[in-house]
Amino acid sequence: MTQNGISIKTEALCKNFDTVQAVRNLDLEVATGGRFGFLGPNGAGKTTTVRILSDIRCANDD
Repeated sequence: MTQNGISIKTEALCKNFDTVQAVRNLDLEVATGGRFGFLGPNGAGKTTTVRILSDIRCANDD
């Protein structure tokens, strides 16, 4: 489902594991048909974010 040509959109996405902030306030927009690369060091929250976007993991309900 797309809205205004946007396929993926997050606003202030967060995920905590106990006291560890795996993802903090991520704002992201990917246009329909667009490509996006996710780069960062180990432990930066890349896999967690992809799992949230894939509906494998739930974000925090803050």
